[in-house]
Amino acid sequence: MQFFTRHNLKYFDKMRCLRKRSAVSFLGILVVCLLFMNLYIEDSYVLEGDKQLIRETATHQLNPERYVHSFKDLSNFSGSINISYRYLAGTPLPRKRYLTIGLSSVKRKKGNYLIETIKSIFEQSSYEELKEIAVVVQLADFDSAWCEGMVQDISQKFAHHIIAGRLIVIHVPEDYYPVLDGLKRNYNDPEDRVKFRSKQNVDYAFLLNFCANLSDYYVMLEDDVRCSKNFLTAVKKVITSREGSYWVTLEFSKLGYIGKLYHSHDLPRLAHFLLMFYQEMPCDWLLIHFRGLLAQKEVIRFKPSLFQHMGYYSSYKGAENKLKDDDFEEESFDIPDNPPANLHTNMNVFENYEASKAYSSIDEYFWGKAPSTGDFYGIVFEKPIKISKIKVVTGTEDRQNDILHHGALEVGEKIVGSKKGRQCTTYLRLGEFKNGNFEITDVEHKVLFDINCMRILVTKSQKEWLIIRSISVWTSQTPNQ
Repeated sequence: MQFFTRHNLKYFDKMRCLRKRSAVSFLGILVVCLLFMNLYIEDSYVLEGDKQLIRETATHQLNPERYVHSFKDLSNFSGSINISYRYLAGTPLPRKRYLTIGLSSVKRKKGNYLIETIKSIFEQSSYEELKEIAVVVQLADFDSAWCEGMVQDISQKFAHHIIAGRLIVIHVPEDYYPVLDGLKRNYNDPEDRVKFRSKQNVDYAFLLNFCANLSDYYVMLEDDVRCSKNFLTAVKKVITSREGSYWVTLEFSKLGYIGKLYHSHDLPRLAHFLLMFYQEMPCDWLLIHFRGLLAQKEVIRFKPSLFQHMGYYSSYKGAENKLKDDDFEEESFDIPDNPPANLHTNMNVFENYEASKAYSSIDEYFWGKAPSTGDFYGIVFEKPIKISKIKVVTGTEDRQNDILHHGALEVGEKIVGSKKGRQCTTYLRLGEFKNGNFEITDVEHKVLFDINCMRILVTKSQKEWLIIRSISVWTSQTPNQ
């Protein structure tokens, strides 16, 4: 008996040790199991028993740090969800496009902006841009009469775009939706608000699932948005400027689920993710967790914004919604090319405000401690280029004195040195900074050589720190190599 007791004690000690070792992995496995159960789709979408288990078990807010490995490494849900979509207008696309624009719309108690949104997308695009886009409108309301009326209106006003294969209207039958009543009331939201935002998550998941193979990239808009002129060209320039860098979401508006851009190959995972946590929180909060789980911790948002919220009444109960993006510019603007380059400085950089943060249209900046005469910020282009325009802005609204008080901008040729220490041997000065800013046009007519380097030179020491908010470079033509 004594031997039996000791043996059992050793056994239980070993089991406790194993439990400790597996505590972290158990959490990951639990999440994966929940996801599989929640996404076990048949004709009725999810088995009722599985849905009940999900409701009883998934009671905690998302923690990206905790679940990042289980979601990213173990739950690579690249397959589509088995949904039968109804084509209300248009047919499957004959060829893959560059960008799909997704809209999900429901019946509003006050106002309707869907037609104006579709109109803005097409009117603000050139003929060449229209060849590269597809617009998918999901009518996500269960009121069949409303859906029929909207389809007739859309078909009459945009018949040409439907025939051209760039506009599709779809609908998902109510039978495919999970339970939307009696859900958890997170954040003390009233039941009807929980139902509204939970259904919206499912609406977006179904829309993303449909659009997964239509194009290289996907941008989500809401159904009450107007677009900037030639927004596609601006988006393409930004994507090109990010070539070689990792990103999950690029943002072209700071409001809600407007202007959020994804690689199309990420759409199935995002659709599964929204379905898994559809009742937990609003979609724009879930999107923050999604990019965090895929290792993009910081927001990558571009200015000026390409899309503006125009609706006055919300789709939720017709409540007033006066939100506006003050970074939006409706008229055509010339977004810089900023060709690939290596960036370096000999200034004392403050914290993580490194040199790379100035050379983009992202809402970030370089910040260096008080510079001295001869200090510089250097740009070495990967290939020699022809430049048409250069613009540099220093300082910010809340730190208006952290500008370059005395400086010049120079361009150079004849690179020497290794990859890490490359620099130009000769420089040509293009001008001086005025009130912390520098701008010059027609550079290709003033500089006779192909430009290898560009630098901002401090010509007089200053006690104030220096913020370089943005460096913008426009190219004219690629020189013959």
